[in-house]
Amino acid sequence: MTKPTLVVALGGNALLRRGEPLEASIQRKNIQLAAETLSALCQQWRVVLVHGNGPQVGLLALQNSAYTAVSPYPLDILVAQTQGMIGYLLQQELKNCLPEIRVCTLLTQVEISPLDPAFNHPTKYIGPVYTREQSAALAAEKGWAMKADGQHFRRVVASPQPLSIIETDAINALLQDGHLVICNGGGGIPVCKTAKGLEGAEAVIDKDLSAALLARQLHADALLILTDADAVYLDWGKPTQRPLQQTTTRDLAGMTFDAGSMGPKIAAACQFVDACHGLAGIGALTDGEAILAGLRGTSIRAS
Repeated sequence: MTKPTLVVALGGNALLRRGEPLEASIQRKNIQLAAETLSALCQQWRVVLVHGNGPQVGLLALQNSAYTAVSPYPLDILVAQTQGMIGYLLQQELKNCLPEIRVCTLLTQVEISPLDPAFNHPTKYIGPVYTREQSAALAAEKGWAMKADGQHFRRVVASPQPLSIIETDAINALLQDGHLVICNGGGGIPVCKTAKGLEGAEAVIDKDLSAALLARQLHADALLILTDADAVYLDWGKPTQRPLQQTTTRDLAGMTFDAGSMGPKIAAACQFVDACHGLAGIGALTDGEAILAGLRGTSIRAS
């Protein structure tokens, strides 16, 4: 009997937690934990894994701009680099946990519109956190847009809506052949269709919206968004904050969440649930199975 299909969106901040040094050894340790959670999910599901890259692509951008002998590489190339870097670590650790499973990482392009209004209103956090003084200095020196992220500040870039996944057929073929597929890394390499063909764009696509689009295209049974928060919270940051455990897309439609963090996760989950009438869950990395069982995190179903 064929297992149901699960698309997992693994946050870049779950792989490199807020405030942790951007060290390869720390990322590998966190990825080992992620692999243990994902390997447990593979017992009941056919898994397609989408990962974030916010901290990692921001680090590459910093390293990139530090070498002034050549022009900095654009964000689409940096996203491609993170697909290889993070995909390699995930693929290796998943194979170590599941030696009997075939695991592959697929370089994935995602189409966006060059006219997307997101290019005029950057909201996607990338890179490490900074103090207010560091943030102001970077904005002046590099021309970066900076935005408050909790008590700190981070760089923000354009995050246009994903329109189509160029390699969907390849992803589906690998999935049908029994592979655990790692794809759409960092939301996918942002590309626009032009008269010449595909061209890269200066943006970072939200990986949750990209994962939801993939889940819809694959007609998946469930979407699981794993992040550094243990659930969706109402009144976040206030004395009245409380977790939202069971909810519907109709209830969420009347609520507002931060556009740079939880907002896209809620939007992604609702888009998938409304289109496929499947289950969407949001919560902490270590709670994967419990979230799908409705015991932890936030579960979202159709109205």
